[in-house]
Amino acid sequence: MQDMIKRIIDADNEARRLAEKSRADSEREKEKIKKQARNIYDKYMAEAMETVKQNDIHEEHRAEKQWNEIMSRQHSTMIKLKSDYEQNRDIWVDAIVDRVIG
Repeated sequence: MQDMIKRIIDADNEARRLAEKSRADSEREKEKIKKQARNIYDKYMAEAMETVKQNDIHEEHRAEKQWNEIMSRQHSTMIKLKSDYEQNRDIWVDAIVDRVIG
């Protein structure tokens, strides 16, 4: 009878040891999975940030090019307006005076 109780206690102790080992293994695996997930997340976020950085650079160059084109057109328009003014100012002044007085 004593032998039977000792075997039951030993079996219970072994079961507890295996359960504790299983729980510890499970916790280690959970931590390992969390770490892997974090590494994957960090990797993809780093790649995404690099893509955003490259897109920003590209968009800045595109915006600068558009700005330069707009400024060039504005400059050309200003030159044309000044030329028109220089050529026609006397005619325009005479026409205004005639309409006001006339």
